[in-house]
Amino acid sequence: MMLLNIGQVASQTGVTVETVRFYEKQGLIEEPQRAESGYRQYPPEIVKRVRFIQHAKEVGFTLKDIGGLLALRREPGTSCSDIKLRATQKIEQVDQKIRDLQQIRDALTRMVMKCGGRGPLSQCPILEELELDDEE
Repeated sequence: MMLLNIGQVASQTGVTVETVRFYEKQGLIEEPQRAESGYRQYPPEIVKRVRFIQHAKEVGFTLKDIGGLLALRREPGTSCSDIKLRATQKIEQVDQKIRDLQQIRDALTRMVMKCGGRGPLSQCPILEELELDDEE
């Protein structure tokens, strides 16, 4: 089995050496054996693991979520439905973020519509609205 150094892992996965070390510290990848020189020596399957982590991040999973998914893979009795449940929960979180962002967009649009873009700063409707006390 050909072992990889950290630079090779980083190169093959498109991440930095620091990212590989970070994933190791976070427990997302196992601590590799070390050569007599002290350099990390990773098994080739680590490339697949780092790519899994990167792809999971791209679709919105947090590192904590990813740790949970990786743990489920090792648990006997875990089924596809367990993973589907995690993905479904992530969809619900994404949908909530979309709703929150839409509310932010709507509020900003209302503020911009109130502002003619002229006049002194002391009469700026955007600043006035941002300064409103919620307790009024």
